[in-house]
Amino acid sequence: MLVVGSGGGGLVGAYTAASQGLHTILIEATDKFGGTTAYSGSGMWLPTNPVLARGGSPDTLEAARTYYRSVVGDRTPIALQEAYLNTGARLVAFLEENPRLRFQVFPWPDYFGSAPCAKAEGRHIIAESLPQSELGELFHSLRPTLTTERQGQTRAELLFGGQALIGRLLLAVTGTGRVDLRLNTRMDSLIVEDNRVVGAIAETSNGSLRIHSRRGVLIAAGGFEQNDAMRREFGVAASAKWSMGAPGNLGGPIRAGIAIGAATDLMGEAWWSPGLMHPDGTATFSVGILGGLFVNSAGQRFTNESQPYDILGRDVLRGEATGIRHLPFWLIYDARFGQRPPVMNASIALQANEAYVSAGLWKQSQTLEGLAAQIGMPATALTETVARFNGFAASGQDEDFHRGDLAYDRFFTGSQAPDQSLVSLENPDFGDAFGSGGPNPCLIPVDRPAFYAASFGLSDLGTKGGLKTDQDARVLDTVGRVIPGLYAAGNSMAAVSGTTYPGGGNPIGSSIVFAYLAALDMLRLGSQRNAA
Repeated sequence: MLVVGSGGGGLVGAYTAASQGLHTILIEATDKFGGTTAYSGSGMWLPTNPVLARGGSPDTLEAARTYYRSVVGDRTPIALQEAYLNTGARLVAFLEENPRLRFQVFPWPDYFGSAPCAKAEGRHIIAESLPQSELGELFHSLRPTLTTERQGQTRAELLFGGQALIGRLLLAVTGTGRVDLRLNTRMDSLIVEDNRVVGAIAETSNGSLRIHSRRGVLIAAGGFEQNDAMRREFGVAASAKWSMGAPGNLGGPIRAGIAIGAATDLMGEAWWSPGLMHPDGTATFSVGILGGLFVNSAGQRFTNESQPYDILGRDVLRGEATGIRHLPFWLIYDARFGQRPPVMNASIALQANEAYVSAGLWKQSQTLEGLAAQIGMPATALTETVARFNGFAASGQDEDFHRGDLAYDRFFTGSQAPDQSLVSLENPDFGDAFGSGGPNPCLIPVDRPAFYAASFGLSDLGTKGGLKTDQDARVLDTVGRVIPGLYAAGNSMAAVSGTTYPGGGNPIGSSIVFAYLAALDMLRLGSQRNAA
């Protein structure tokens, strides 16, 4: 088996195949293993899995199906959705047979909280932390966190989130003794013989390499979010500089599939999020908007600031389509939070305040009118928008966007906040802002001078359009026929969730499920050949 890509999906596919006896080659285009998964929190949305069951979850597969189907609808094939829902628990049980692969429950609300059978505690697990010393030499080939990669921050002795997940999978994969891991090996094209994919041609520092595979090729190499030309071609908004995808996610393997007749879907889609703008021109995935309100260039509020990030990102896109500029958009807040914006996690460590001010990204004034003048928006519109918002804060009811109505909205605020110290350590007044005493902890008034504004762009966690597959992750051609020997998973595969993001952990959860199913299908193929 040949695996292209080393994120969660690629490594699970390689481990599944190798643990069942297949010699496997895994190639990674860059100099580090882990892909975008290595930057992540490692969340996996896998209903009714053994980890959730041990944690006391009363969930049922039927309830999870009701929720997922109500959110995704019929945008993707029902057979594909069923494969995802029905496989997660079995996959986790299989992975847990290896003592290196350990997981824990991390409560994280489903993103469509008003949908039937949504769970306030979610259906979400993460990897257990891992001491870097257990990785040995493998640690040096693990893609670091975004803050380390972009800012040189010292790497932690204890690995969390995606670092722990990729580390654990690398240990499991190498422990099989059947996986050949290769860095700096970029897939260029697929090898087809007798209408079957039998391998790939890859580029290395020593020239081209032809890799033949009897069972097939699994493409799990991420999307094309780091390729601005492909983004423009397929109509993906924003830019590579605002994306959180790993640097090797340039779309080459997807192109290779298209070149041999593979069908694609959802090519204009991405996993969206608001992105705090930084002095170097990047925008990073930002979660936990603890206070303030978002406004567009007209000084108008346009979204529920506390809602799930993908839904919020889509509100930005809808607003931009009206002709009113929503990129950048601005977070308006006041002195109770101080100069730094009230965002729990912007994915990287913030630079000195002065750097953002000098870059024109953070504004400050003693009046809202003065703040509007600095941003270049109508002062009357901004003051009226803030006054209306403050009225909602006083009543506890957001009549425009229903902020605070659902479990996810409240997850980062009040008594449900996972860790208030994340921000209060930087701002001693934050505790007062956080528990403002109002009837709705998500609605904190903006009425204490000075007033501040922080610039936001549209970030993404990767594109979600890719090669169309069936329920076994087999790639389909443009008339719906299976292309023998070719499989796809993760962001190289057209997302099973279609145009929605049902809950935290859907990208990694679906990636590892379909990589697992691809490996099982290749194993079945070998059994059938042996029987014949």
